[in-house]
Amino acid sequence: MGWPLPLAHNSKYRVRLLGATMALACAMAYAGVPAAAQDVAIGNAVPANAQMLLEADTLVYDRDMSTVTAVGGVQIEYGGNNLVAERIIYNRQTGRLLAVGKVEIVDKDGTKFYADEIDVTDDFGDGFVNALQVVTTDKTYFGAESAERRSGVLTTFNNGVYTACEPCQDNPDKAPIWRIKSQKIIWNGKTKVVRFEKPRFELFGLPIAFLPAFEIPDPTVKRKSGFLMPGLAYKSELGYGVSIPYFFALSPTYDLTVTSTGYSQQGFLGEAEWRQRFDNGQYNLKMAGIYQADPGAFNLGTIDRGTEIDPNRFRGMIGSKGDFALNSRWNFGWDVMAQTDKNFSYTYGIDGFSDYVVRNEVYLTGLNDRNYFDLRAMKFDVQEDTEFGRDGKQAWVLPSLDYNFTPDEPIAGGELTIDVNSRVISRDELDTSLVTPVVRGAEGLNSRITAEAEWRKSIVTGGGLVITPSLHMQGDAMYADINNASQASIDIMAARLGVEQDVRSSLYRYMATAGLDVRWPVLFSTTSSTHVLEPVAQLYVRPDEPYSNKLVILNEDAQSFVFDATSLFERDKFSGYDRIEGGTRANLGFRYSGTYAGGWTSNAIFGQSYQLAGRNSFASPDLLNVGAYSGLETDTSDYVGLVGVATPFGLSASVSARFDKDSLDMSRGEVRAAYASSAFSVSAKYAYIEKQPLYGFDVDRAEVSGGASAKIGESWRVFASGTYDIESDTLLNRGAGFSYSDECFTYMMTFSQSFSRYDTETSTSIGFNLSFRTLGDIGTGT
Repeated sequence: MGWPLPLAHNSKYRVRLLGATMALACAMAYAGVPAAAQDVAIGNAVPANAQMLLEADTLVYDRDMSTVTAVGGVQIEYGGNNLVAERIIYNRQTGRLLAVGKVEIVDKDGTKFYADEIDVTDDFGDGFVNALQVVTTDKTYFGAESAERRSGVLTTFNNGVYTACEPCQDNPDKAPIWRIKSQKIIWNGKTKVVRFEKPRFELFGLPIAFLPAFEIPDPTVKRKSGFLMPGLAYKSELGYGVSIPYFFALSPTYDLTVTSTGYSQQGFLGEAEWRQRFDNGQYNLKMAGIYQADPGAFNLGTIDRGTEIDPNRFRGMIGSKGDFALNSRWNFGWDVMAQTDKNFSYTYGIDGFSDYVVRNEVYLTGLNDRNYFDLRAMKFDVQEDTEFGRDGKQAWVLPSLDYNFTPDEPIAGGELTIDVNSRVISRDELDTSLVTPVVRGAEGLNSRITAEAEWRKSIVTGGGLVITPSLHMQGDAMYADINNASQASIDIMAARLGVEQDVRSSLYRYMATAGLDVRWPVLFSTTSSTHVLEPVAQLYVRPDEPYSNKLVILNEDAQSFVFDATSLFERDKFSGYDRIEGGTRANLGFRYSGTYAGGWTSNAIFGQSYQLAGRNSFASPDLLNVGAYSGLETDTSDYVGLVGVATPFGLSASVSARFDKDSLDMSRGEVRAAYASSAFSVSAKYAYIEKQPLYGFDVDRAEVSGGASAKIGESWRVFASGTYDIESDTLLNRGAGFSYSDECFTYMMTFSQSFSRYDTETSTSIGFNLSFRTLGDIGTGT
């Protein structure tokens, strides 16, 4: 017979009940195994001094049957784990515990287990569960009609289902977007492997893939050797391709991934990637190679094809990337690649090395408070498919150095900054143009070292005037050793420009500048807006730029130059160190910013620059004609301006332009507008550049580009973009696509085309990507 047992008595039975209950909780934790990508705790450890809290309507001890029964609203909490059931029966003789009726277990990590009935031994060795459901903390779901555990290591789930898709709240029986159904799921606790027998993959409730079996590591395994998600590829010259990667988990700190890709037209591409991590950094080493079965599939005259006598069959590459923290301030690293020809990695899309322009580099960087050091050697590779192009003209940078030092303490009440820059450039081929008189780079060796110091001090007067005097000193030493062909090209360019050339093997130059910057920010306020108008006047007094009356300086790092509102108030408007601005110059203009009620903002810059004395550096001869058409080549510059506005509801617009100083015709301009919200975004840009014959542009250039994206419902999005050349009446590119995304599944489909301004060549790309949360991605591009 049995009778209610007060909870204060017979603690040894309560402890046994406790042990069996926790055995149940731990055993149920095993049920989370099929969510292989999740960190589901297996058998959460319970502190030795943990107290058990048991709550039930009735607790009954039956001496005849040797059972302890908790009945009615049973709740057990122990070590952060919770169990709820209608009834729990513990048999002392058999050592088994039976939980019946709406059984729910929540472990201390938050994983939830649901079942109609659980029968388990108190030593975790054997057990049986009916109608099991598991919900992990990161929203992965598992279910089985029944589960059985034997010998403490082998757990079998019958007719199991796994998905990372949240069930529909309105219709829980509705099939999720994707799920894996398996006749049996067998977890081996000794080998740490979960095996799916006769699984099928379902998408929107429809079976799309069947397998006899596959295995995955259990959740306790962070890394395990095995096959990864396969990939698909297509390219007209390569054919259809299927990639099968295999991952070798050799150690917790290093691994190897070997990938075999079979192309229907070119054969098998092999890839191998070694990765290793250390306490202070990591590196990888990648190799790839192929013996092309059909080089003739590529266009005539390309690197991919080779020649009829010597077709390009064996192709390969080796590359490595690394980054290491030498200490808290210094980092050392590299990113290098070598290949059998100059565009193998681009043609075959080798991950990490497939950019059209690859920068090989080895670097050492240091950062401490306001001081910075950067030393790196670089080599640029252009992965082009023609024998004669840009790649051979790219330079070796051996090395470049940037160092910046700013003392913590003020110097004479102001801030002192010291910069050192150097570069050594070696080029194997002359980079020039037969159409326009420019020499982008001379064949041979040239170098420069620059040191500069600048002192600035801001003084605010009682009337709010901000006066900033400055002193700047720069010194350069240069060396050049170029070949006769480069010298001849410079001679031809000098003759075309009507100037002398005097490229020397070595030269020295300096520049001293005294500057004065005066600003008077004035604040205007109304009840609904605030405005700040800041007139700015600058004066820089300095001698002429040394050697600027002849072609002397090999300009390598100051080739890109645009004069606009953002550079109006710069002391030196050149983009690099090889050219320095000389002569006395004044910059006049204003800045404006405004804020309005409701979150609106606006800003503007407008002004002009004046060469007051000395030789104008922007009108001086240069090997790339830097300064021509810049708007600064005359003593009075063009006008430059910028106006922008932004709203609190996502709309923004800006206009920037340069206007001829005499006619006020626009020489260069850009208009941007954009709107963005959670459901819709659109952007548009118009750009105009007046003709520049010295650069090879004999007509004006104008183009308009735009893009838009719209969200449809909760999960769908469509998008499109395009660029149109107004002057040549040519559509340069266009693209469109759509995507679907929810908590467990993402699909994207894209289509794009690009067109040439000068011929009928068209490039078309079609791609898709499927992403299943916790399983992986699969996609392709054409």
